[in-house]
Amino acid sequence: MAEPLHLRGTPSRSDQAFRGLAIGAAAVVLLVLALIAIEMSGRMGPVLDRMGFDYFTSRRWSPGERLFGALPFLWGTLYTAIIALVLAVPVSLLVALFVTQLASPAVRKPIVYVLDLLAVVPSVVYGLWGVLVLAQPLQKVFLAIHNAVDGIPGLQSIFGASPQGRSFMTAGIILAIMITPIITSLAREVIETTPQNEKEAAYALGATRWEMIRASVLPHAKGGLVGAVMLGLGRAMGETIAAALVIGSSIGQITINAFAPGNSMPAVIANEWGEADQLHKSAMIALALLLFAITVIVNLVSSAIVQRSLRRSRGTA
Repeated sequence: MAEPLHLRGTPSRSDQAFRGLAIGAAAVVLLVLALIAIEMSGRMGPVLDRMGFDYFTSRRWSPGERLFGALPFLWGTLYTAIIALVLAVPVSLLVALFVTQLASPAVRKPIVYVLDLLAVVPSVVYGLWGVLVLAQPLQKVFLAIHNAVDGIPGLQSIFGASPQGRSFMTAGIILAIMITPIITSLAREVIETTPQNEKEAAYALGATRWEMIRASVLPHAKGGLVGAVMLGLGRAMGETIAAALVIGSSIGQITINAFAPGNSMPAVIANEWGEADQLHKSAMIALALLLFAITVIVNLVSSAIVQRSLRRSRGTA
């Protein structure tokens, strides 16, 4: 039972100090983000003065002609991130459910250990592995898929063009491998917060294991699972080195053909920054700011979804 208000003591100095420290830390984070946005906004001025709104809608990226269009890189970033999510999310959720609901302790421990190790592998290792080991075998797999879907409407548009080893799909696969441990670890932590009495109540009503998971575990963990997926999406969109090594670095390519080479915002910044002049750097800073804004929007949307799910859970309870 909660203590009556008139019996509660006033906050101690340590409590007040901790509260001030927490507020100060949060304020520092917001201040740093604001300073980054302000500084980058100032440095992207030259390219906007030259290109105007066409910078965001043009497909042409030609530093030699002083023309810069961000649309192909925006498409490449979103497309590879979507491919990564489509591949990673089902695997991540199934592994998380297996580890928390089915696996014995002897099996669970090594799986969790391996997932934690995979989550901290440097991205350049994944990228080099993709280029040196995965790209050539994948090209043969892509060719088989291409031949299998030839003539099928819809699928031919996605898998119909001449397959390349370094492509949107290869980048999506590498990004999926990178974000799977992150999504799985977060999903596992969220699923494990499901109250034991809710699961036992489902069993008491005659539910099977899958029915218990569907009725008790998934509704309870839905908000956290959405947050885990969104965090994986942010990691996939912001990945630089791995994407730069395997995406193909094709300038101006906007296509839904997953087997075609392309480019992304982080990849073009990593590849071209070293030889760029002032206007060229301004164009890439604008790309970075655009990616920054998209990441912030994704985080805000995920936070709103999580909070909405929590409110619904409390209302149901």
